Amino acid sequence: MDEASRSNTRFLDRPLNTTSRILMGLAALLVAGAILAPLWQIRLEAPMYEDPLLMDIYAHKLESGNDGQDLKEINTLNKYVGMRTIQEADFTEMDWMPFVLGGFALLALRAMFFGRIRNAVDVGVLFAYFGAFSLYRFYYQMYVYAQNLDPTAPMNMEPFMPAVIGSNTVANFTQWSYPNWGSALLAGFIMLVVAAIWRSRNESHNAS
Repeated sequence: MDEASRSNTRFLDRPLNTTSRILMGLAALLVAGAILAPLWQIRLEAPMYEDPLLMDIYAHKLESGNDGQDLKEINTLNKYVGMRTIQEADFTEMDWMPFVLGGFALLALRAMFFGRIRNAVDVGVLFAYFGAFSLYRFYYQMYVYAQNLDPTAPMNMEPFMPAVIGSNTVANFTQWSYPNWGSALLAGFIMLVVAAIWRSRNESHNAS
């Protein structure tokens, strides 16, 4: 093993100090809270609607404004332009995402109790892969909905790409898409994991 490899191993074997362990515990609470929080919100605005149409995306469900009527109205509009109906069954990740988030909470607690930097690094790396995959899946779902339009729909329009983050205008509708406070909890989770690693970077690797 060369010196660089030994140095990396020594760094990963350093213990998490008390502050870092507390941070990992707080991180576990944040990611667990994100299971029940809205992760993303999509909003449609148009002159004919006094209030915008809202749809919140959770880890385990879709929820819309006006006691669920907004999603029905969105699907009516989608049918008019040839988009297929938005339904939870299409979001297969909702079947497993709450368990994955719960798993990250357990991994954070594991890092807190086992107390080594390598445990916290494992959590951070796995979460980075999970975050990248989740954003890709969201982009893909939005793409599929808006690109595969029914040519026999009442309104004939060119396929388009809805905004994933930000806004997009289609006909007389402005669509907004942005992270909700559940995503803020996930951002706080990874920030706390990084902070825990940083706070313990100078600990002696021989400490218990």
